[in-house]
Amino acid sequence: MPVEKVLSETEQQMKRAVEFLKQEYRGVRTGRASAGLVDGLKVHVESYGSTMSMKELGAVAVAEGNVIVIKPYDPSTLKDIQKAIESSELGINPQNDGKMIRLPVPALSTERRNQLAQHVKKLAEAQKTAVRNLRRDANKLLDTGKKDKTMTEDDCDRGQECVQKLTDSYCKELDTLCTDKSKDIMEV
Repeated sequence: MPVEKVLSETEQQMKRAVEFLKQEYRGVRTGRASAGLVDGLKVHVESYGSTMSMKELGAVAVAEGNVIVIKPYDPSTLKDIQKAIESSELGINPQNDGKMIRLPVPALSTERRNQLAQHVKKLAEAQKTAVRNLRRDANKLLDTGKKDKTMTEDDCDRGQECVQKLTDSYCKELDTLCTDKSKDIMEV
């Protein structure tokens, strides 16, 4: 496999790791109401006989500053949505008025902020590990190419340097995301 192909595939996979972390962070509560808190929440709908995401079941919006409002497309799913929110780890009690669900987002305690900051750190570390594993895999491919004589030793060394630079760059981006999200959480 040519060096350029190894590098482009590795970079694409590293980008996916960063995007995955961004998506995970959308669901982590900060103290402000955000539609991202419930967007990805999975809801088992009895009448449909399947599990769907909140986005598929209704319109999610932020109203009155710290209140998330969920207006289901099908009012018969209201109870299922309420059950899913109650059983999730959000820690928010839904208020059902028969037409929509309101989620008042309370301020976070210092203890809960610290727990969330640790959770954010763990999520980032998992993605950094994934990036490092991608580096290892790319280096193996380059070494194999060198052993099979499909690339020169210089190409292999140059490729490994580029893979290391990619790894450093994406790990730094993951650290930045983690720091920003932690600041967001700790902000009162």
